[in-house]
Amino acid sequence: MSKEEKMEDLNALKEAYDKKTAELTADLQRTRADFENYRKQIEQQKDNEKKATRLATVYKLLPLLDDVSRAILAYDELKPLAKSLEKTMNELGLKPIASEAGTEFNPDLHDAVMVEGDGGKEVIAETLRQGYYYEGEVLRPAMVKVKKV
Repeated sequence: MSKEEKMEDLNALKEAYDKKTAELTADLQRTRADFENYRKQIEQQKDNEKKATRLATVYKLLPLLDDVSRAILAYDELKPLAKSLEKTMNELGLKPIASEAGTEFNPDLHDAVMVEGDGGKEVIAETLRQGYYYEGEVLRPAMVKVKKV
């Protein structure tokens, strides 16, 4: 075998190795990208599960909040508890929906269980059950009596 033939064989072998190296590098890059996408997907799933668990917990606390709120209204000595309750609700991302008497009725925020009067404008006459936002979205609409004025 001549020197030129050996060089051609070596060049062919080098090209084959270069091609194989390029294939393996591309496979490695795809694998890295797939793994990164998988990692992001798992993190997103974890975040979604945390949010769903937190939402379920907050939703289960609503009857307790209703009871504590009624107790605070009934017993003046419990008034200091209201600030602590409000602070805890804010930390949880839970905010009350405005439903005081005289507030304009909004069917997206309020459930009307009684309507009185025959005027053109609907306003809240009384709140029967407080409604709440959770992280900016309506968790539970306020149950109210509506008066048409």
